[in-house]
This record gives sequence, structure tokens and C-alpha cells, in this order.
Amino acid sequence: MRAMIGYLLTLLTLSCFYILVLKVGEEWNNVKPVSAVLEGKIKMNDIHLQQNSYIYDRNNELISEHINEQKRKYISLKEIPDIVKQIFIVTEDSHFYEHSGFDIAGVTRAAIVNAKSGALEQGGSTITQQLARNLFLNHEKTLNRKLSELLYAYQLEKKLTKDEILELYLNAIYFQNGIYGIETAAQYYFSRPLKQLSLGELAFICAIPNNPSLYDPLTHFTETKKRQERILQILFNKGIINKETFDAARSEQISLRLQKPVDLFPDYVTYVYHELKQLISLKEGISGEQLDKRASEVLQSGVRIYTSLEPRIQQKAIAAVQTYLPYKNVQGAAVVIDHTTDEIIALTGGKHYKKFDFHRAFQAYRQPGSAIKPLLVYGPYIDRFGATSYSLVSAKAFCKNGYCPKNYSNRTYGMVTLETALQYSYNTPAVRLLDEIGIEQAFAYLKKFEFNSLTTKDYALPAAIGGFTKGMTPLELTNAYTTFAHDGMFQKAHAIRKVTDLQGNVLYEWPQHTKKVWSKKTNDIMRKMLAQVVKEGTAKKAYFPSPYIGGKTGTTNDYKDLWFIGLTNVYTAGVWVGQDKPTNIELISKQTPHLHIWKTIMQSKK
Repeated sequence: MRAMIGYLLTLLTLSCFYILVLKVGEEWNNVKPVSAVLEGKIKMNDIHLQQNSYIYDRNNELISEHINEQKRKYISLKEIPDIVKQIFIVTEDSHFYEHSGFDIAGVTRAAIVNAKSGALEQGGSTITQQLARNLFLNHEKTLNRKLSELLYAYQLEKKLTKDEILELYLNAIYFQNGIYGIETAAQYYFSRPLKQLSLGELAFICAIPNNPSLYDPLTHFTETKKRQERILQILFNKGIINKETFDAARSEQISLRLQKPVDLFPDYVTYVYHELKQLISLKEGISGEQLDKRASEVLQSGVRIYTSLEPRIQQKAIAAVQTYLPYKNVQGAAVVIDHTTDEIIALTGGKHYKKFDFHRAFQAYRQPGSAIKPLLVYGPYIDRFGATSYSLVSAKAFCKNGYCPKNYSNRTYGMVTLETALQYSYNTPAVRLLDEIGIEQAFAYLKKFEFNSLTTKDYALPAAIGGFTKGMTPLELTNAYTTFAHDGMFQKAHAIRKVTDLQGNVLYEWPQHTKKVWSKKTNDIMRKMLAQVVKEGTAKKAYFPSPYIGGKTGTTNDYKDLWFIGLTNVYTAGVWVGQDKPTNIELISKQTPHLHIWKTIMQSKK
């Protein structure tokens, strides 16, 4: 009875196929224009399968894989073992090297084999048709789709060699669980590259594409193993393997060892994706939705992104933020820049940060408090008027046009040196100096640091002590302070060193561009003053022995933000502490967590 049903199915399948061929003949005049369109529009050189992209640290160690909708690691045909090619040809398309895209005899043979076995042992579509379906079409079982499949297969055979078609096919086919391509399947199911698998393991994964849901090794291991044994039997029957090899492969114990994708350092990797868009935008002059689409295309094409990440310091920064901020709802961010190379080597997005969450290092715009004084007030004043650290300024009460700032604890100090005023972060001297420089002149210096959120509303005296409409991000402020390590020159720091394709060709690199902010003489004076802040002033809890150490604290009104930006001879680092919804954290400020975080990170040796 079973055999009778099989032969009836065979007859029905053959009848349908011949009707299909007749239909193609009847519609040939209509098909010609479609073929002509395909001839012009299907550029086989432009056929690109989606591939994974990879992000590396400064030591070229993989830290994250970008997995597209189709998880795939593409390999060339010469990298694929011959036995794998033979398996797919004998089980899917035995006349592959003879037909021109479709095989009537193959359909007949597949129908007979399937009828005899009572199972779907062989498919009716050729390898070329299956490739056409994967590249250009869907898996609908309709006459129109089948006609299109034949046309696309015909075009593929005209444009590509048989080996090129086979290579694309073996990289395109689906292996269930989001896995595409034979190499990806080997690494996912066995955690080893294809070339290291045994014959039994190769035949096992080659069993999956025939019916990925039925032969899913994770849910139907037994069914997959049965098909593997049938594949091995076919290889033996055709004389491709001998009896000893057949017996050994069939009896081999198959043990799955699933490989999870690498996805480390979410704080840093999240920023790398952001910077990649900036890099593409700069090179290609695009923005908005067009930029989003282009960035997606780049990642789907398969690229390698080489970064400046220093894993040891990144881990130390994350641990320091966690350790010194145990308070509920209190967040923090840290940025570390190697100013000898202008590279971002570490940055944290917040406590317990998850990939692609709101990132406080580069997305949180906060009032900078007194941390802005060296950039907006003291540096410009010394540069413009030739002042020194010993030049005097009044720390008495100040009031102009209704604006009357106060020093900490409402105290006044009379005449003090610039060094003392900065060292103890007096407010009235800073406002006086800004008034003397002139707001427009002072902001001309500040604009060189490329703060994204500056507006004309910020051009006012309160800016001298951190009063801005939006403020700055920890990354922006930290980057600005690298100027003190560069003799007064500003260079924008980056996380990405270069982006290449999978063959190593460079696609994107940041251009080098420096700006002179102030003179070397001014910079030398500022470095001396910043050193005093750490040795004797408001940041002395951050001090440790170093060839150079200096920086500036910042506290905003009502203790809503705590800052410290400082530098050594090698690194410039910035730390911000606060709540996402600005709230008074005066009690926490007494513990100076921002200084402890900074010191912990910066005591790392290069």
C-alpha cells in the first residue's frame, strides 16, 4: 500500500512538472522581457551574502561579533572539504555539473527515490535553483515563484561558473537556529572550523539543510542522526567512501558543543557602533535615515573594526564605578583617553550597563560645574593677557546686572593668585576673569573643543562656573582636557583605529586634525596650576605619585553633579557622578566617590 501511494505521488509530481514545462513554453514570449530585465539588473558581481562583522581590541583580540539577520561566516570553495561538496551533489543535485540550471531527469529521479523510501530523501530543485531561491526569492510553493526560480537559475548559470554557484550555495543555505552557511554551522554546532570536523560530524551538519526544522539537532537529534547515516550510506553505495570509513563514521559518537557569539565590554562596544556612524558620515557625507541604512549595509557586508580598547583598564573602570557607587539611583561614567595616541581606551556607560542602553559617557549632557573653569576662564585669560599663575584676582563678592554668584560656604577671600583661585575653586574670581576677557572672546576658545550642545544662550557670565543650557558629556569634557597634554593643541580622540573588509582592505580611518587652542607657554602655566589642584587643592584625595598629575573638580548647584577631570603623563580621564534625573547628592559628595574612582583607574600602569 505504501509503495502504491509512493508511485501515485511520483506520477502526480511528474505530471505537475511537465505541466510546468508546458506552461513555461506557452509563456515564453512573456518571459523574454523578464529575462531581458534580469540580464540588465542582476549583476552577479554585486551578489553579496550577509556576513558577520567583528570588533577587536587594541591587541587585535575579538571582543564582539555583530550578528546580522543571517548569521554567516563566508568561506571560499577551496576551504571547503571535498567530501562536503560531494555530499550535497549526490544528495541534492547529482547532475549539477551537467545541467544548465534545471534538471528534468533529476526531478523524476528524486520523485522515484522519495516514493520508494517514503521520505523526502532528495529534492526536485537543482542546487542552482535553490541558490536562486535563497538569493532572490522566498519559499512560497506557487507556480509564479517556481517560474521565477527557473529564470533566476538560468541567469545564474549564464553569469557564474559551476564552482562559483556551488561556493555561494554552500555559504547561503540554512542550518536552523539562525545559522547560514556550512562554516557557520560547523562553528556553531561543534565550536570548531569546518576543516577540523570528522566525516561523521560533516555528514551530520550536512543533513540539516534538507529540512532544517525536521533535522534541527537541538530538538530532533535522532532524526538528524538518521539522515546522517543515510547520507553516509549513499556515499558508500556510490563508492565515494569504503566500508571501513563508512562504519567508523556511522558509529562515531556525535557530541554537540554549541558556540556562543563573543560579546564582551558592552559599554565600549556600544560607543564603537555610534562612532562607526560618525566615521561613515564624515567619509560619505550622509546623515539621518540614509546614514542608518548605510551603516547597516556596512555591517551586513562583513567588516572588521579595530579599536583602541584596553581591556584591563576597561575592566578596572567598570569595577571602580560599581565599587564606589553602591547608592541606589546614583549613576556614574568614566572615560579614559591615552593622550599619547589620542585614543579612547576605556569608557563606562553606567552601573550594570547593558548593551545599547542609555550611555552616560557620551549621551548624558550635564552641567560641568567648576570643571569648565580651566577651559573657559583660566586658559583663555592667561593666553589673552599674558598672566601667570601668580597674577592676582579679587575673590571678593561680585554682582553684575543682577547676577551675584557666591563662593563655597558664602565666604570671601580678598586678593588671591590665579593658582589659589583655581586650586580652591573660588567662584567670584572665575566670573570676574570671564567678564574681563569678554564672553565672546572666551567662548571663541571654548568652541575649538567641539562641544555639541553649545548655544548662544550659553554666552553669559554664569558659564564661568558651569551654568550652561545643556552642558557637556563626560567624553567631551575629558577629550577637551587632553589639550593640557598637547602643549595647547586639541585633537579629537577616537575609539576606532580603522575599519577593513574581511580581506583586510581599509574602508574607513579617522583623519588626523589638530587645532591650536592656546600657546605652549599658556599651557605650561595651566599644567602647573592643575597640578596644585591635585596636590593641595580640592582634588588632593585623587593624588598619587606620578611623573605628572593634575586636574580639576566640578560640583554643580545643589550637588547634582560631581566631576573630576585629570591627567597624568600618559592618560587623561574624566569621571562624572550623579542621578539621571538631577537630584541633590550632597551626602554622597562628602565621600568623594568621583575622586576615588579616578584614582583607582589612573593608578593602572601602561
